[in-house]
Amino acid sequence: MEAALTACIERIRAAAAAGTPLRLRGGGSKDFYGDRLEGELLDTRGLAGIRSYEPSELVVTVGAGTPLAELEAVLAGRGQCLPFEPPRFGGAPTVGGMVAAGLSGPARASVGAVRDYVLGLSLVNGQGELLTFGGQVMKNVAGYDVSRLMVGALGTLGLLVEVSLKVLARAPAEATLAFELSQAQALQRLNAWGGQPLPLNASSWHEDSGRGTLLLRLRGAVAAVDAACRTLGGERPDAAAAAAHWQGCRDQQLPWFAARAGRDLWRLSVPQTAPVLEGPEPPLVEWHGGQRWLALDPADAAGAERLRRTALAAGGHATLFRTATAGAQRRFQPPAPPLDRIQRELKRQFDPAGIFNRGRLAPEF
Repeated sequence: MEAALTACIERIRAAAAAGTPLRLRGGGSKDFYGDRLEGELLDTRGLAGIRSYEPSELVVTVGAGTPLAELEAVLAGRGQCLPFEPPRFGGAPTVGGMVAAGLSGPARASVGAVRDYVLGLSLVNGQGELLTFGGQVMKNVAGYDVSRLMVGALGTLGLLVEVSLKVLARAPAEATLAFELSQAQALQRLNAWGGQPLPLNASSWHEDSGRGTLLLRLRGAVAAVDAACRTLGGERPDAAAAAAHWQGCRDQQLPWFAARAGRDLWRLSVPQTAPVLEGPEPPLVEWHGGQRWLALDPADAAGAERLRRTALAAGGHATLFRTATAGAQRRFQPPAPPLDRIQRELKRQFDPAGIFNRGRLAPEF
């Protein structure tokens, strides 16, 4: 890894001097995500390897180029996991890509997001300097939380080299319950259950042929899961079918997504308490109401603008998550002016020459 890091630093310094943009890329599983891909490829997979792992401390430090599947396999061998269930999208993602994209799976609303599990990291900035932020154990994390700024930055602030993550033990019990409910009924139930001491972990609602189905996953102590099943009722799907459903949610491989191939996929991030939102069709709802997926024809610019306004009115935002065409439409909703100023200043400080993943997060840089 040291030789790979040295080569990366030299490449970055040369690119900064020449003003040559670089495209940071690990496994490429999220090449679809972001405004555009630009620059000479800088492969990060040489920055691989688990540097330290203390199962009793629930902390692992790993090279950013390490395959996510490798890390999850090591954790599973000790009965531990990344509880936010980072998606793989059928590819071979790396740990660095997981952090840079900041995407979480079905359990995000109950256990937290990627950024909640980042304790510290090291990176190479746009001047070829190796910087370290945060710590490698939970009690040592202090000061400005710079490391979490890198979560979701899509590699625009620096090359991630090494990441320290908090991990958790796998829950001893799990159960999935199914309910036949309309979208409004499902949202009402989820809001009510969220105020009760129930081991809620994940949820999804979708409509098929006019029939709405809410799937609810419970995780926790055996007694807590058993008691919740008795209290909530519902039907118990086959365990294998339930596992396949949640994996399909995690990697966007459910039939709902397959049926909308060829259309633009939009993600509405809204408060869980938001009511049923106006849209072209019933959405796929996750995160106890906080994440809602919709599909539009790529040419429907007016519909896209309506979705953005709808999400904004509900207190959230809309993202063009996947596009079926190489159009020029902006993927991410522009931030409010104060946040925009902060984002631009961060970019200037970390990457003054503007070489990293140019145009990926915002068209302007």
